[in-house]
Amino acid sequence: MKKENKPSLIEASIMLVIIIATIAIGVIAFKIAPAIAILSAIGIVMIYTAVKRLSFETIHEGIVSGITPGIVPIFIFILVGSLIAVWIQAGIIPTLMVVGFKIISVKWFVPSVFVVCALVGSAVGSAFTVMSTIGIAFFGIGTTIGLNPALVVGAIVSGAVFGDKMSPLSESTNLTAAVVDADLFKHIKNLMLSTVPAFIISFILFAILGNNHAGTSLNKITKVESILQQNFSISFWAIIPIALMFICAWRKIPAIVTILLNIGVAIVMIFIQDPSTKAVTVGNVINSGFVSHTGNREIDQLLSRGGIESMMPTVALIILALSLGGLLLKTGLISTVMTALTSKINSNGSLILSTLLSCIGVNIFIGEQFLSVILPANAFKDVFRKAKLDPVVLGRTLEDGGTVINYLIPWGVAGSFVTSTFGIPTITYLPFVFFSLFSPVFSIISGFTGIGIKHLDTSFDKKSKHI
Repeated sequence: MKKENKPSLIEASIMLVIIIATIAIGVIAFKIAPAIAILSAIGIVMIYTAVKRLSFETIHEGIVSGITPGIVPIFIFILVGSLIAVWIQAGIIPTLMVVGFKIISVKWFVPSVFVVCALVGSAVGSAFTVMSTIGIAFFGIGTTIGLNPALVVGAIVSGAVFGDKMSPLSESTNLTAAVVDADLFKHIKNLMLSTVPAFIISFILFAILGNNHAGTSLNKITKVESILQQNFSISFWAIIPIALMFICAWRKIPAIVTILLNIGVAIVMIFIQDPSTKAVTVGNVINSGFVSHTGNREIDQLLSRGGIESMMPTVALIILALSLGGLLLKTGLISTVMTALTSKINSNGSLILSTLLSCIGVNIFIGEQFLSVILPANAFKDVFRKAKLDPVVLGRTLEDGGTVINYLIPWGVAGSFVTSTFGIPTITYLPFVFFSLFSPVFSIISGFTGIGIKHLDTSFDKKSKHI
């Protein structure tokens, strides 16, 4: 881009405000899909490039450079959709659920819900899936025994978000690792520096607040467990692909290879369990997802999912969001504003705090968790590079201020989902989502104390080996 075409600070600020307002108004006021709102914002940037007389090559380069970091996660998303489908058909996820149900305790109901949701979330890699299925069952049980509904929702959301954040199957976790150019498993390992302390404190608080009821039947959970055992292959052998996942992580095998290996193992298990299974049936499951026919509505909702097709809406959103980020970078709109904003940052603590606040700000003004990661990542990537900080430090900061906070925003996509699912206003359950509240706190502590801050001597721009 020619020097004379670089925007001034005022020009860039006005454009970013217009873009943010367009997305926010579209998503919040008009309730349109985030993908359409982002497409509208891209249109505005296109008009801006025309006014600035930037060439189409510049626009094309911006889109390509923006999408490039998302190519690997997009491929991983497709594999994850396939993996979830075959894991369900092979009885792996149902087995994890049965094991999780067995640790439920009436006396320790609230912390048990937190732990089970975390386990299932780690298995399926989707907080929304956990909340809209077993979360609803737990909510009904909790309110039946007289617990504060907001407290129960807080435990469900906290556990589901923890599972989503720590799962190698999670879309947001894969996306974050990709946009900061970090290895997926290194990113997850580094997340533990804030995630584990937040998990421990959350568990303690849920145990204290929830340990005051001890007298109800858990027939509903027993019934669900029975249905799972009748309709799926629940066995010790389900530990094989789970163990393989951990072994691959320990051996630092790339995510794509790890997931492909697990898909292969699950397919073998399917044919061993039922030799009459046709290859075309498994193929349809991989493509369109598994469909549960247990006769129980809640279980069928939980286990009818996965498949390549299920990932396409997310893929579309990611492509558009990355394209917008690439255009904002190529036109100099982000760099101009961020140069001014970051010029006074003189410590790792202030850098991490500024990044967290930027992620939270995107959540507040836009309400879309993917954008709360992508936009600040594009804005602060160079600053972290100049500070010689490992990409995983930026990744953890983005997760702690971006993905987990979206569940606390009333008009956010995640916050609206929780409210519509449980009928509890966001402002009511917000004080009890301890995991989301404490995660950014530990990131701030890490930044100002230096605990867990990894430095690099090599270039930040060196691409990580994802494949």
